[in-house]
Amino acid sequence: MSIWSPTSWREKPILQQPTYPNKDELERVLKELKNYPPLVFAGEARRLKEQLADVVNGEAFLLQGGDCAESFSEFHADNIRDTFKALMQMAVVLTYAGGVPVVKVGRLGGQFAKPRSADTETIDGVTLDAYRGDIINGVEFTKEARVPDPKRMIQAYNQSAATQNLLRAFASGGMADLHRVHQWNLDFTNKNEVSEKYEKLAKEIDNSLQFMKACGITSKTYRNLRETDFYTSHEALLLPYEEAFTRKDSLTGEWYDTSAHMLWIGDRTRQLDGAHVEYLRGVNNPIGLKAGPSMDPDDLIRLCDALNPNNEAGRLNIIVRMGANKVAEGMPKLIRAIEREGRKVLWSCDPMHGNTIKSSNNYKTRPVDAVLTEMKQFFQVHKSEGTYAGGVHLEMTGKNVTECIGGDSFIVTEGDLSSRYHTHCDPRLNANQALELAFLIADTLKEGRK
Repeated sequence: MSIWSPTSWREKPILQQPTYPNKDELERVLKELKNYPPLVFAGEARRLKEQLADVVNGEAFLLQGGDCAESFSEFHADNIRDTFKALMQMAVVLTYAGGVPVVKVGRLGGQFAKPRSADTETIDGVTLDAYRGDIINGVEFTKEARVPDPKRMIQAYNQSAATQNLLRAFASGGMADLHRVHQWNLDFTNKNEVSEKYEKLAKEIDNSLQFMKACGITSKTYRNLRETDFYTSHEALLLPYEEAFTRKDSLTGEWYDTSAHMLWIGDRTRQLDGAHVEYLRGVNNPIGLKAGPSMDPDDLIRLCDALNPNNEAGRLNIIVRMGANKVAEGMPKLIRAIEREGRKVLWSCDPMHGNTIKSSNNYKTRPVDAVLTEMKQFFQVHKSEGTYAGGVHLEMTGKNVTECIGGDSFIVTEGDLSSRYHTHCDPRLNANQALELAFLIADTLKEGRK
């Protein structure tokens, strides 16, 4: 590999990037961003890497979830709070029923850019640039909105900073206290089968906390009962923005991308000789790598060589996104290649992206049954291969949306999609559907312990 620098990606071929019409304005914005404070700190990224190493060793589980794409229009403290609550509900189910510590990573505080299957979009004979996320252009189907605007990066930074600040307050200011496990319920989730199951578990936790209190263990004396570690992540897609937040750690002299604790490379931009692999191989954050049905086992090993040359546990997370009923064909050969070469990686499942369909009323959606099926198959393959299924990667929200069809306790039909379809890009699980999935995973983890 050539010598790495924060700008060496510029010498490589690059995909999924906007073309800014005003280059001078772009450079002015990037220069301004380079002087902005970091959004996260190197020490936090190192702590996350240590916790992810526990996942690699089968001693913890990774829960990664949040928005498909954050938007400027839906930026509100209540939305951030409700997604945090939904993730905390899922985490407590996994921890208590599954019996393992849960590493919590949000798709929040920077998930603004989205890869697209085409560079343009055509509606009623009119063709415009594709919407690439609010950090790049506007979702409105007008010529003016679709022009890439570099000043949007500044707004994305400001929103990310506010989100990070609020998440830190939630994680350390009392909302994460296990004594508030009942208060994590969301208003629309309180009268269905999965919420009743959660309330039963919450009462069991209350009883356990009372016993621990009698033994002298309370949230006042033990931080882990009143606070939690909560990390942020996003796809490192818009590389000029990521470069602006690439900083050298004053303690170690190593480079970190301070826009998030964890970054990942998408299935469309994982070319070994491409700019995204070049950029992320040089920063010391934990890195995710999406692996779809087209991933070749030999290419996966070469990508491991590039992204994790020291074979460091906790550095590399392979996020598998095959699609329901494709896991048994596509995943075993990847696992066997990794095991044969002795690579230390974290395996997590993205059951969302391979299961996107168009409904009969022309909404992009995802059947919950397909999401659950892919998740089950992910665990089954790992069990048969003797490896550890370490995590899940979800597009979800704490809002009462109707974007994914199905679900056992809170059924969304195709006719319901139009009532609360709020996503700017891909459909998300609502809190009920996500909690349903958490119970499925917890049962699987419990069975694995037996």
